[in-house]
Amino acid sequence: MSVLGVVAEYNPFHNGHLYLLEEAKKKHNFEGIVCAMSGNFLQRGEPALLNKWARARMALEGGADLIIELPFCFAVRSAYYFASGGTQLLAKTGIVTHIGFGSESGDFQKLDTLAEYWLEESSEFKKKLKHYLDKGFNFPAARARALEDVAEEKISKDFIKNPNDILGVEYLRNIKEKNLPLNPIVIKRTGSGYHSIKMGKISSATAIRHALKNNTYIETIKEALPATSFKILAEETEKGYAPVFEEELGTLILFKLRTMSEEKLSQIYEIKEGLEARFYNAAFKSSDIEELRQNIKTKRYSMTRINRSLLYALLDFTYDKAQLFDEHGPQYIRVLGFSETGQKLLKKIKKTSSLRIINRGSEVKQALEKDPNPVLREMLSLDVKAGNIYSLLYPSTDVRKGGQDFTTSPVII
Repeated sequence: MSVLGVVAEYNPFHNGHLYLLEEAKKKHNFEGIVCAMSGNFLQRGEPALLNKWARARMALEGGADLIIELPFCFAVRSAYYFASGGTQLLAKTGIVTHIGFGSESGDFQKLDTLAEYWLEESSEFKKKLKHYLDKGFNFPAARARALEDVAEEKISKDFIKNPNDILGVEYLRNIKEKNLPLNPIVIKRTGSGYHSIKMGKISSATAIRHALKNNTYIETIKEALPATSFKILAEETEKGYAPVFEEELGTLILFKLRTMSEEKLSQIYEIKEGLEARFYNAAFKSSDIEELRQNIKTKRYSMTRINRSLLYALLDFTYDKAQLFDEHGPQYIRVLGFSETGQKLLKKIKKTSSLRIINRGSEVKQALEKDPNPVLREMLSLDVKAGNIYSLLYPSTDVRKGGQDFTTSPVII
């Protein structure tokens, strides 16, 4: 049995994502596709454009068979931990045999070479990395320069900066490090780059979100989405569930920071080295989230890291929790949606996986209250808390009710 696994955000599911699934299927005769998808908050520390059930439906309509949720504690982390959670979750299904991912270069050999460097982290590499960090470079830039200095073969800075190449390296690194039984399939990305805001048939998710955010008429993005994704986006918009943007988080985050002590802030994941004072003081000098970011920003800390740290503070995601979750890995399989094929895959997973499978909303509540595994309960509670906060960001106040994780059933197509 061969099953393709994909780790994704689908924010939203667009033609580029459809292309990846179709190209991956050409590589092998898969019996189905399982996607480990981020929930309501994403790797760059921002809320998803549409909620996780709408995005699951998009992916299912686009050819995926089973959508399971990547827990918040991995989904909203740097590339290594995002990849760690995703690859482990796919492997722990017991049925996923391959992992497919997009890459700007499409060069598996170079990605694999980088994975070996990052896995080994030689003393020379660590020395160079510390050198550039001490000079004030943020971590991604310092790592890129250190690698360029020590790599035996020439690897350009541009290559190291490509977001999907970096994520691909982290998938490969985690597979090697944890000896996961996943065979990689690398698909070269086509169309616009990750950060491009140019619209076209294959546009980046960034471009699509940018168009919506700037009040561009929704029809202008129609070309960039599969017809089913566009229909779902239009329906969710009509009902007041979408689009959701990060600015709506501003008041919640400012309230949280202004009511936390510096000591409490110092326990929040990735807020260290004096950053707690910077966050605390900035909260009282800022009137919105953009001003807050600018007041916190330094040369060493990227805006993405700041956005994630703000989200960690909002959800009380501490160093202790991160360490606990990293030590144990994903603790459950939360089903967001499935097709007829996906239902068959799910039946097989029930026999092959040691993880608890959580399907209906009532099972979420039951797991939180009665599961004997405290790590599972702690991990799941973060997902539920994230959902309760996310529902406050819906454009329509009529649909901002809490507890949607307890009442929403998986999408079935």
